[in-house]
Amino acid sequence: MPITSLSQLDLNKRYTYADYIQWQFQERVELLKGWILQMAAPSPKHQEILGKLHIALWPSTHKKSCKIYLAPFDVRLPLPEHRVTEDKIDTVVQPDLCIICDLSKINRRGCLGAPDLVIEILSPSNASREMRDKYELYEAAGVLEYWIVDPKRRSVLVYMLKEGRFTNTTHPLTEEDTLQSVLFPDLSINLKDIFPEEEESEEEAW
Repeated sequence: MPITSLSQLDLNKRYTYADYIQWQFQERVELLKGWILQMAAPSPKHQEILGKLHIALWPSTHKKSCKIYLAPFDVRLPLPEHRVTEDKIDTVVQPDLCIICDLSKINRRGCLGAPDLVIEILSPSNASREMRDKYELYEAAGVLEYWIVDPKRRSVLVYMLKEGRFTNTTHPLTEEDTLQSVLFPDLSINLKDIFPEEEESEEEAW
């Protein structure tokens, strides 16, 4: 029986990528170690930051013949204990933005393996997931550089993989700082150009 609605699935059950590719519903979901996580629609502020980051990153990635992708784009993360086969993979994420330099990882279904750089933009619905669960998954999968963008605090955390563990490359960066990528030395972003102007209402969604 085809799965055409998220309501047909048992959210207390674990699934694999083999299950995931059979689903035919419109809702966006991710699989984190087999568990389904629903994804809320991004806010205008989220999308504005994403667009500005995409523009800022494009020149550096283009020079290195890397590919840059924005969500929704499936990234299958085979963790160390898994064989790299789709029936065993149980983690499928859709990073807000990712850069992939090993083009052999890309096929018609997305990316199989860790991107070189991953950027996630926090929102009220995903903050704890990005800060804890995805941090651990990206670290274990071998993502080389990871940025966590916090629109509410107007700051960015930058992590670099060293000896299999993420380490901070600097203090939390604010809109007064310039973000310098370790992985892409010619990539430098003035963060005041990334964060949109503050809205009058403090109650709006990020």
